[in-house]
Amino acid sequence: MPQLDNSHYRNPPWLSTDLNLVKLVSATLLVRSPARYAISSATGLLILIGLMGSPLSMAEDGLSWPDKSGPTFDGRVAASDADGLPVTWNEASGENIAWKVPIKGTGHSTPVIGGGRIWLTSATGEGTKQYVTCIEAASGDVLHQRLIWENISPEPLGNQINTYASPSCVLESDAVYVHFGTYGTARLDPHTGKTIWSRRDINVRHFRGPGSSPILGGELLILTFDGIDQQFLIALNKNTGDTVWKTNRSTDYHDLDENGNPFRDGDKRKAYGTPSLTKISGRWQVVSVGSRAGFGYDLLTGMEIWTLRHDDFNASARPIFVNGHVYLNTGSGRANTVALRLDETTKGDVTSTHVSWDRDRGNSRLASPIIVEDRLFMVTDKGVIYCLDWRTGKEIFVGRIGGTHVASPIFANGNLYFCDERGVTSVVRASDEFEIVNRNQLDEGMRASFAAANGALYLRTFGHLYKIAK
Repeated sequence: MPQLDNSHYRNPPWLSTDLNLVKLVSATLLVRSPARYAISSATGLLILIGLMGSPLSMAEDGLSWPDKSGPTFDGRVAASDADGLPVTWNEASGENIAWKVPIKGTGHSTPVIGGGRIWLTSATGEGTKQYVTCIEAASGDVLHQRLIWENISPEPLGNQINTYASPSCVLESDAVYVHFGTYGTARLDPHTGKTIWSRRDINVRHFRGPGSSPILGGELLILTFDGIDQQFLIALNKNTGDTVWKTNRSTDYHDLDENGNPFRDGDKRKAYGTPSLTKISGRWQVVSVGSRAGFGYDLLTGMEIWTLRHDDFNASARPIFVNGHVYLNTGSGRANTVALRLDETTKGDVTSTHVSWDRDRGNSRLASPIIVEDRLFMVTDKGVIYCLDWRTGKEIFVGRIGGTHVASPIFANGNLYFCDERGVTSVVRASDEFEIVNRNQLDEGMRASFAAANGALYLRTFGHLYKIAK
């Protein structure tokens, strides 16, 4: 059985410092940028210097779950943190419920964990106040709870699912980056909770609320804005908050009416996806799925490298990688799962040239897929699990666990954990046959994804944070 080839996540190489890289970035900084992307030369050269000696991995010592998708950005729990992870718990009896802490406000951001501390965001229901909370993992004690921003008249969400605190934080040993979409981004000191820098001038109309989480790449903090009025990625210097580059989506949305106006003010231009990083031919790329198209961008410059056209909008699931391919989910109710080959030839419009397989039915829409050995697992909104051979897209099994699923699954100790909006977690064997190991009920449902650290699961429900541990 082939093994998952994601060694560049577990032990990522440092960014190349060869002469070609220096020449390419220097040339980018010296010439006038094309209209669809821009780079600040003053900060850009500093970022280049910083990237030369900075690994991309966030899986540093003490950072068990530094990103919404864990230390390897794909929902896989590190072996050291998976040891002893429970598969059973019961709120009524208290079995394996270490503690339960109420969370001020609402939010779907996934907890991030490092240095024995848990960070998450929340907001009032109408979005006028936004908070960041830090909780001690061992005891459940609240260490910091800050009102970070107040908003006079936030744009209505227009739906019953999203919140004003859905993007997750991202964590380093010396920094916590919090992000609320158009409402603001900040770097905090992880010891004191104080703000080091903040930006509130990067704005779009989300229309249905923010959803894309930030990611780190070397010295860069990458933010994704797919609103109804503007759609772009922007890279900030993580130390200062200064803009390094900004790249507008080059998508043709095919949504203009007879008067040249976007359909429903641009409602089909929205997306909520969080990008991922991969290294192709010695250079790091940001892989991002938006409405109607997915893209690969150069990490250092933001330059668009390739695009994959698709027919959907509201993309949410995160890209994952294995054996020279990226697996993309395109978004809405008829979402496709696409296996796209990534190599030195993946440039320009690759829609008809680099797709290895394209599955047009039975796909997840909101929850991210997860790869275990030669299998790709995903769960649909209505609780149907599909297991595919990632090489061919062929179905291995279909299993039903029920419920409505927004949270992404995680993998540990041979098991997959799926949680639905009723608060039911189904533990399913990651094998070629559908087998439910256990089902566990909490008093509240959840839309935030799992986090894990030091043999414990952390589940954020609609009103609380639970620590599940033996």
